[in-house]
Amino acid sequence: MFGSLQRNALLLERVVAGSDGVTCDVAVFAPFPYLGQLQGALAGSRLAWGAQTLSEFAEGAYTGEVSAGMLKDFGCSHVLVGHSERRNLFGEGDSVVAAKFAAAQAAGLIPVLCIGETLAEREAGATFEVVARQLSAVIDRVGIAAMRAAVLAYEPVWAIGTGVTASPAQAQEVHAAIRAQLAEADAAVAEVMCILYGGSVKPGNAAELFAQADIDGGLIGGAALVADDFLAICQAAN
Repeated sequence: MFGSLQRNALLLERVVAGSDGVTCDVAVFAPFPYLGQLQGALAGSRLAWGAQTLSEFAEGAYTGEVSAGMLKDFGCSHVLVGHSERRNLFGEGDSVVAAKFAAAQAAGLIPVLCIGETLAEREAGATFEVVARQLSAVIDRVGIAAMRAAVLAYEPVWAIGTGVTASPAQAQEVHAAIRAQLAEADAAVAEVMCILYGGSVKPGNAAELFAQADIDGGLIGGAALVADDFLAICQAAN
């Protein structure tokens, strides 16, 4: 929960200006109040944009909620679903995350499904069990074919905003397990699935992380608030 109109304008101006040499796919995710600003700044650029969450409901008496259709009105193409902070701070369980994923796709948005374990779960040796459960909840709801129109993001909760990053080998191990789980249901889907790593990605570690066989890019947090750092990470993903 960062940003202001003034700070956003400076950041977006610098990112758009520096994106000419970026060849990878890039999307920017903003809090709801700034989606109009995002649309104005990025329309006509090569950058996509989206929101950080959405409601599982299409409409109705849900005061304060924002639907997928509303996000579409602001030109959003993507939306984060199941970010660890939504799960851990706001109690969004697997069934709610699956419902939000389905709502996003029903409106034509590309959901970026976030999955990952806490420090306690990793120390208990439950990493693969937790990640598999979170992914299965969505596949059981929408079917494996729906994953073709989605993006996955593995975000170890213990590495988010802490400055601690999973080693490339640790991240690759989980990414490989995620792809293997997909392959059990549909090998073709697993092959084309874009799986991002999110957990204190920085310019200094991005290239090594992205060089791993099953890491297809990054879900960038704090480093995305510094234009030069974000652009350097995008260059690493090229």
